[in-house]
Order: sequence, then C-alpha cells, then structure tokens
Amino acid sequence: MQPTRANLPSLQNQRVLVTRPAHQAAPLIKLLKECGANPAHLPALEICPISETDSRYSLLRNQMMNLDQYAIIICISPNAAHQALEWIDQFWPQTPVGIDWYAVGKKTAQILNDQDIPAHYSNAGFDSEAMLTLPDLVDIQGKKILILRGSSGRAMLAETLTSRGAEVEYANLYDRKCPEYDDTHIKSTIYNIPLSSILITSGEALSNFVTVAAGRQKQFSTDSLHHLYLVVPSARIADQARHIGFTRIKVAQGPDDLSMVSALNSANDSEANA
Repeated sequence: MQPTRANLPSLQNQRVLVTRPAHQAAPLIKLLKECGANPAHLPALEICPISETDSRYSLLRNQMMNLDQYAIIICISPNAAHQALEWIDQFWPQTPVGIDWYAVGKKTAQILNDQDIPAHYSNAGFDSEAMLTLPDLVDIQGKKILILRGSSGRAMLAETLTSRGAEVEYANLYDRKCPEYDDTHIKSTIYNIPLSSILITSGEALSNFVTVAAGRQKQFSTDSLHHLYLVVPSARIADQARHIGFTRIKVAQGPDDLSMVSALNSANDSEANA
C-alpha cells in the first residue's frame, strides 16, 4: 500500500539528516517537522546547469531548439524536468506538439504535468527497468528519442531503446557535483548532536555523503554513522550501503518524500535491516 499523509509516523525529537540538493529539500524538511522531527540538512549533491561558457552548451542549445524533431522525449529526474522547462520557456512560446513525453518516476511526471506537458510513467518502479516495460516503448523502430538527464547515467535505458531500433540522443542538462563544506560545518551538522536517521535518495548521493562526512583531511571517523538508520529508495542503493558498512538499512517504497518519511517509522519500530 502506498504511504499517505494520514498514516505518517510520529518522529518526536528524532534528528533526521536530509541530503537532498538545496533546491529540493524544503518540502521534505517541512514534512519531517510536521511529524515532530528535528531535521538537519546537508546536501550531498550539487546541481550545476550547463552554462553558456561550457563547450557542451552549443549542442544542448541546438537540441532544445529542435525538440519538435523528436518523436519521444524521456525525462529521467525532477532535476532534468526543471532544467528542461527552463529551456522550453526560453525558446518555445508554447510546448512543441506531436511529442510523446515520458518520465522516470511519478514525481518527475508530475513536474511536467503541472506545466501542461502530459508525461507517461511506469507504476512498476522508479528506474530504467520499469520505464522499459511500458508497452509504447517496445515498438519504436526508427523513432528519434531524446533522453533529458544530467551529464551521465541511464546507459542501460539508451542501450535498450537503441537495440529496439530507435535513434537515441542524450541532452546533458546539468552536472552533478559533490558539495564542499568546511570541517566546522560538517562537525556541527553530523557529529556534535547525535543523529537518529539519514535519508539518502541516490547512489551518487550516498557516495558523496560518505566522502563529505570524513572531512577535508579525512580526519573524521564515519564508523558511528554506520549504526544509524539509513533510509534508501531501492535495493541497489541498500546493497551499496551495506558494502560501505551501514548495518541498519530500510528500503522505502520510493524516493518521494512521503515514502522516505514513512519508512522511518517502519525502520525505527522494527529495528530490522532491509
């Protein structure tokens, strides 16, 4: 059963670390506060749009100015959706017609839908595998497809669509970078006041978090973090976390705010590993 606001957990006085990028964290922090938690925020990803001085800008500009040449456009994340909408606002008086839009995940689809771009998504999951099960992405021989993404990722998606006969391009809208923090900020956010749980929504964010938590000179031991509840949105990220050394892992039903917060209740009540 999908989580709802009606059955959100009580998280009274729990200190929960949110690692979403700065521009995406506010709704999750608000939700945690409504549940009684004391959220701490340390973004583990920095989203950097491709700038006009970047050598990749010219190709990206041409792709976005010629969106109407693609039969299918696939948006792989909320960040990609937001960036794409900014490009569309810049170059298109109205959204080009005749395109079938798809999104990886309900949240990404909702961002497009809110701007009157109907986007299909799979109810089977939040990854490429789920997207590729959609019937309309099976018989795509000769169709031109544009995948909107960051500067890497989703290789399997493109490879599979190509094997089905499509002509696939990537539009690399932004870079994902590991943020840099001074050691005082790291210590005060992560170590000075004990954390109850950590919320991580991607494998890259998990890797970055572990790097950041060690400090600039790798002077902080992250061993104490391995015993905290770690909530992740997929079994793949859970496996990555176990390999790093985390021992109390809960897999949420998805990466959306409701699923992540609801998983805190299950994890803290059962004290079970995923």
